[in-house]
Amino acid sequence: MQHAPASQTVQHDIFLSSLNLFPTGPRMSSSLPTPRESRAVLAALMAGVMILFSLWVVRPFLPATIWAMTIGITTWPLLLRIQKLLWGSRALAVSCTTLIALLVFVLPFWLAMTTLMTHSAELMQFGETAMKFRVPAEPHWLANLPLIGPKSITLWQKIENARLPQLLDNMVPDTGQIIRWVLNYLGGFSMLALQFLLTLVIMAALHAKGEAATRLVLEFGYALAEQRGKDMILLAGRTIRGVAIGVTVTALVETAVGGAGMEITGMPWASVLTAITFIACLLQAGPGVTLIPAVIWMFFFKDMLSAIVLLVITVLTIVIDNVLRPYLIRKQADVPLILIMLGVIGGLSAFGLVGIFVGPVILSVTYTLVKSWLAEARTAAPQTPA
Repeated sequence: MQHAPASQTVQHDIFLSSLNLFPTGPRMSSSLPTPRESRAVLAALMAGVMILFSLWVVRPFLPATIWAMTIGITTWPLLLRIQKLLWGSRALAVSCTTLIALLVFVLPFWLAMTTLMTHSAELMQFGETAMKFRVPAEPHWLANLPLIGPKSITLWQKIENARLPQLLDNMVPDTGQIIRWVLNYLGGFSMLALQFLLTLVIMAALHAKGEAATRLVLEFGYALAEQRGKDMILLAGRTIRGVAIGVTVTALVETAVGGAGMEITGMPWASVLTAITFIACLLQAGPGVTLIPAVIWMFFFKDMLSAIVLLVITVLTIVIDNVLRPYLIRKQADVPLILIMLGVIGGLSAFGLVGIFVGPVILSVTYTLVKSWLAEARTAAPQTPA
């Protein structure tokens, strides 16, 4: 009896094993999803659809809800401390934190927005006048300054001949159109007041049931990624708190210092410029947007002493902007400041006024989570010997 060669036997075995890779007939039914798996997928799809419809229904309340959640997370440690001081009464502690949120987060926005809306006509006229401004001829005393007098005259004449206002007029959009767009977006005093009122009410409700809300969010994070999910939720809360405190408190301090300086030196329209300074600081443009032009105006049209005093205050506010904000943010989370700036601009464009907080929080949380995830993956990776 002749036996087949070994090579033919190996090829025959490979052919049979390849047939087993693609089973036919009754075996293919094992690769299909079971009825239980199909019901689970359909249930997940229906849950996602219902969540989307729910978000669509509550869409008018989303800005106030997001703002309330941001303020609530930021003031939660303060609520617990106040509750200990007030004999463990949650109702009294919620009342105190609501008042603090009104004074720190809501009232400055209200004052700034209502000031701009009240003086909208004057602002349009001021913008048109500023674009028509021409640099005057150099003062006589400038040439008599020792050492720097002749060079200052030459520099002044170059600035005068540069036609900077004409260049700005071509580069910057019409001021009246910008102000009208802002007013149309705000929708008037009533809509603005309603948004602020809803924010305070939702924030108070979150504080009243804070432990239950925290437990629910942590359970959701654990369901997604077990312990890592819970850690990421806690990390996101610290990031939200750091960004909100860093942006808002820094803007308040800068506005207070800059506004006091303009009021002391007798700057016209000090209240309006203070409101613009607060908005500019929230948008991460810095206090120099209003204070530097005010200093220049002081040098041109007012006395030298007032201009020097305002210049010193301007330098002080810029130093505060570069020192206080990074310190407050990094006390809670290590986030690059470029993310804060991009988040404010992008958030304002995507979400409106509430995007001033939402944008930085989204970018900062994403950055922090990715950074933490990469660090964990790097630690868990096996170390190869050198």
